[in-house]
Amino acid sequence: MSKELVMRIAEVGDAGGLQAETVDLAPPAAGEVRVRHTAIGVNFADIYHRIGLYRLPELPAVLGVEAAGVVEALGGELSGQGCGDLQIGDRVVYAGLPAGAYATARNVAFHRLVRIPAGVTDINAAATLLRGITAHMLFQYVRKVQAGDTVLVQAAAGGLGQVLGQWGAALGARMIGTVGSEAKGEIARSKGYQEAIPYRQMDFVAETMRLTGDRGVDFAIDGVGGETLSKTLQTVRPFGMAASVGQAGAAGSEDNAALPLSDLGPYRSLSLARPSVFRFMSNISRYREGAAAALAHMADGLAIDVSLRLPLEKAAEAQRLLESGKTAGGIILLPD
Repeated sequence: MSKELVMRIAEVGDAGGLQAETVDLAPPAAGEVRVRHTAIGVNFADIYHRIGLYRLPELPAVLGVEAAGVVEALGGELSGQGCGDLQIGDRVVYAGLPAGAYATARNVAFHRLVRIPAGVTDINAAATLLRGITAHMLFQYVRKVQAGDTVLVQAAAGGLGQVLGQWGAALGARMIGTVGSEAKGEIARSKGYQEAIPYRQMDFVAETMRLTGDRGVDFAIDGVGGETLSKTLQTVRPFGMAASVGQAGAAGSEDNAALPLSDLGPYRSLSLARPSVFRFMSNISRYREGAAAALAHMADGLAIDVSLRLPLEKAAEAQRLLESGKTAGGIILLPD
């Protein structure tokens, strides 16, 4: 047994419910690896778990779905499982369910761990893996984006927005993003976006149509939800695609579920997808394919700006800042 610090909730609710506790961590069981965390990613999924929008299997629960660290102990024989042989001291990263990454150390299923390539920092890996797998899912499975496509992304300066901008630009797509300020516009343009629309100063629907010669975009990705999603649909060309990947602007609300089919437009003839990266990652082959693609992009230079690094004990503050929309890029919790 080892004594580890965790941040967990006893019931759903405000960020103040995140409390630091010391727990006994058992040795890893067969097929598990104990990972000593070096960097822990903070994601909107953590907030959705905390407020009950995404249901946790049981409470109390440790939050967190993404982290990087060092292999500290191996549980049983791990070779021959199709994931390569891990060694004590290897740098690894993982993402996905079950939650539990807000901890100094954790036992993780062997097949969830992926080695971090040389040249990729633990912080970039922990901030980017889940978002990178999401980008792979969106651009390869939801709609296969190709050179010459035009893609609109809401919240382009956010963590996912920064990954999508760089990934899409690498595919040869024309990337258009919405941002909340000129400063965030500069960030977006540095991350692969040709245009960054300040949605507080102008109508992003009208501006998107102007930029595309009234054609509309081939693919629109919306992680804001609510009224923004309804407007996002108006930017898509006939027989184009929109994907709703979250509700950051309406956390705690189910308003996306009430979106009427009429919002798709009787004459626009567009498709709306509601993909889940957690469902995507539930298939281990897809998970490892997406992780490999994300880490390959990171090795080639893909990175998001980590705007804030906080001690693990300040997880509640990190979530409040993410909810506020005032940050750009990623937020990392540091166990030490």
